Amino acid sequence: VQLVESGGGLVQAGGSLTLSCAASGLSFDGYYIGWFRQAPGKLRERISCIQRTDGSTYYEDSVKGRFTISSDNAKNTVYLQMKNLKPEDTGVYYCGAVWPGQYFYCSRYGRYEYDYWGQGAQVTVSS
Repeated sequence: VQLVESGGGLVQAGGSLTLSCAASGLSFDGYYIGWFRQAPGKLRERISCIQRTDGSTYYEDSVKGRFTISSDNAKNTVYLQMKNLKPEDTGVYYCGAVWPGQYFYCSRYGRYEYDYWGQGAQVTVSS
């Protein structure tokens, strides 16, 4: 099983990037997929997630209205569209997959409960 993030890079404040999370050896069907961000010296934090079962999405307040998570079932890929980027969005972005069990809402699953992780994609936003 492998999750691969792509689409990171360097962008100026106010710019946009779209991250992709593609899975191999795993079908995303039924999984909840989350995007996490780890800034230098900080813990990995969840910023968004999507419930592949019903398409419901969740966003942390810090990215709400600027980021959009979406899923392409045919490509077995989840995207994170990021607009109006700020310097504080800088960090390594990881996608993860968790099989829902205990909780219905993807927002209830913390990073320790995820089953699979990608290697991360660096996003740097310059001021």
